[in-house]
Amino acid sequence: MAYDRFVAICHPLHYTVIMNLQLCVLLVLVSYMVNVLHSILQSLMVLQLTFCKDLEIPHFFCELNQVVHQACSDTLLNDVVIYLAAVLLAFCSLAGIFYSYSRIVSSIRAISSDQGKYKAFSACSSHLSVVSLYYCTSIGVYLSSAVTQNSHSTAGVSVMYSVVTPMLNPFIYSLRNKDIKSTLTKLCGTEIIKILLALRLKKCP
Repeated sequence: MAYDRFVAICHPLHYTVIMNLQLCVLLVLVSYMVNVLHSILQSLMVLQLTFCKDLEIPHFFCELNQVVHQACSDTLLNDVVIYLAAVLLAFCSLAGIFYSYSRIVSSIRAISSDQGKYKAFSACSSHLSVVSLYYCTSIGVYLSSAVTQNSHSTAGVSVMYSVVTPMLNPFIYSLRNKDIKSTLTKLCGTEIIKILLALRLKKCP
């Protein structure tokens, strides 16, 4: 999304040529392959551990840190791999995001009209809000799990990046669509009218 915003703002005339179907498919495939390889690596590392019987993970899903810390064997290598992979993945993606937005900001500053600047900034605001919410909560989970073993607070924060952020994505991105905005406005308007009419009818003897 950061690269898409970068091309849309910095190279608007070449947008359809650069962001073609092949590139979009390639970006999605690379993203999925990196995640699959990361999952395989972590799964193989967990298979090396030994676990005691009758274990209960105090979490609403099998969070990797929670599973590893339930092991009876030494988990030092697993912890190193987990945090090294997290740092590498976070650094690579954040580096791309920061580079894209640094170029976007320099391009926006060159725009003379205030309306053009506002339009360019509003195009990036939805993506930045989702990225900030996801990274802040996920980094908070990993840092808090390194400092404390309070699984209840970790589970609460995990809800933000595993449930809330993906759930907000359709709303945040679709609310930029003018048709959806107008439909929601009409729907909210008719619902308010219905409520007011119902209240009036109740007051009538």
